[in-house]
Amino acid sequence: EFQTYEDLADRKIGLSDEDERSIADLLTDQVEFADVILVNKCDLVDEEELRKVEATIRSLNADATLIRTTNAEVDLSEIIGTGRFDMEGAMNSAAWIKELENEHLPETEEYGISSHVYRARAPFDPQKIHDVLDGDLPGVIRAKGHFWIITRPEWVAEFSLAGKLSSVAPIGTWWATVPIERWPDHPQARDYMKQHWEEPFGDRRQEIVFIGADIDWPALKAKLDDCLLKYATMEDVETCAGLPDPFPMWRRAEEAA
Repeated sequence: EFQTYEDLADRKIGLSDEDERSIADLLTDQVEFADVILVNKCDLVDEEELRKVEATIRSLNADATLIRTTNAEVDLSEIIGTGRFDMEGAMNSAAWIKELENEHLPETEEYGISSHVYRARAPFDPQKIHDVLDGDLPGVIRAKGHFWIITRPEWVAEFSLAGKLSSVAPIGTWWATVPIERWPDHPQARDYMKQHWEEPFGDRRQEIVFIGADIDWPALKAKLDDCLLKYATMEDVETCAGLPDPFPMWRRAEEAA
């Protein structure tokens, strides 16, 4: 199911006619949000395969309690009325979020499953990064993060991959494009901006997490590095506005991300 190209609409199980999520998107969201995950049909695989499945789940969500089951038989006290659910914790339980916060989980690497964070400050060439993100990413089963391209310096673009399907969408604008009088006064917000600010591009940055099995990280990183306009300056932003840009048009966001 994680590798299927089908959408929820294909199986008529979407929340509405406008629900465009894929099966893989739904499964990934559920695994990343859950606080208890049942690993069922354990009688059909050997211990090594089972541990690899569990390691894959751990690479998506390191905090959930994993329970092995056969025929979905489980002590109901393990899943009902446990009192373990915490909304804030669930919202931040996804492994890609922890990787961005430098909480690396190396124990899954013994099964060839690993996670890597790509970080850079220079802008991406839009055509080059489009071709990489829309192309083959061997071994990658989950990827998520944000990036910016030189032709659209105001936009925070989000890349998300689950299974075989990926998407790119705008999630807001960089604070560097927001007039200073509109910046929040809250100390936490100011600290966040200060933490992520670096001249000459302000808070604009590339931060994408890649999770998968047997990823050739040096090769993937080299491909991403090749998409950077490494010597670009803010003055180049205007002169590069006419570069080929294959991404769809985006509506302007109302709030900064």
